[in-house]
Amino acid sequence: QVQLVESGGGLVQAGGSLRLSCAASRGTLRLYAMAWFRQAPGKERDFLATISWSGHSTYYAGSVKGRFTISRDNAKNTMYLQMNSLKPEDTAVYYCAADGRGWPPDSEGEYTYWGQGTQVTVSS
Repeated sequence: QVQLVESGGGLVQAGGSLRLSCAASRGTLRLYAMAWFRQAPGKERDFLATISWSGHSTYYAGSVKGRFTISRDNAKNTMYLQMNSLKPEDTAVYYCAADGRGWPPDSEGEYTYWGQGTQVTVSS
């Protein structure tokens, strides 16, 4: 059983940057493809980016490609999302997920484990 904990969210001005972290409070992440999703108020949860277990392969949603970078450090049992050039429309709760199946695993149903989410608010 894997338990995921996100951190690093907060309030930032448009054009700013944040780095989110996703750590395992229990279990190991190094075996799993992992991903970031987000959910804005009143909207569905959207896929953002995924990374293979080794970190050698990544895949991004078009809405964040070039602005967001997913990475992982298996030695630290942690995954990251570097978010640059943030926009007000990036405001959402951000979730990490683990144990993605297939490639690229870009939908909710392809993941087994989920964190509780961290709020990101981008002011204009």
